[in-house]
Amino acid sequence: MQHHHHHHDRKKDCGCKLNCVCQVVKAIKDIQDQAVEEECERCTTNCFIEPLGELGVRGRMHADTRVFTLTNKNGELFKALFRGHHGKCVSVFFRVEEIFDNCCATLRVLIPLKKDRQTVVDILTPSGHINHHDLCEVRSWGASNSCITVDLHCFCAVQCIADVDLEICE
Repeated sequence: MQHHHHHHDRKKDCGCKLNCVCQVVKAIKDIQDQAVEEECERCTTNCFIEPLGELGVRGRMHADTRVFTLTNKNGELFKALFRGHHGKCVSVFFRVEEIFDNCCATLRVLIPLKKDRQTVVDILTPSGHINHHDLCEVRSWGASNSCITVDLHCFCAVQCIADVDLEICE
């Protein structure tokens, strides 16, 4: 009996065999698309919680976006650029817009804001690393008009942060 070993093309799978990040982002997209009334759920920190508007809030609110972060294989948060505000133009927060060709996704870069919903948080140190102290100041998000297309196979983790209403026009 011969065993056939299937060697994945390393370039294609970025070192991750399972595409659990992809499945989660697909689920987030489905939940955003539905945004329907359902029974309340107890746990408030799971990406699979339905409906949209339940995540991280007491009492349901209208929401059109599940904010999430992605983690690279090296454990770093994935960063992307948005059109700058006073020298601040980097975010680690995303909204899924489209998923196509299995696990390519177009993500909208979300602007990290303080509690006042206006002040943009500078999440980078001068050397270009993420300043986690400042990252913890983020309490709100704005919709940028910057998008990034990613291969979801290339991430090892996805963390859902909050459900928010960004008044996205479909």
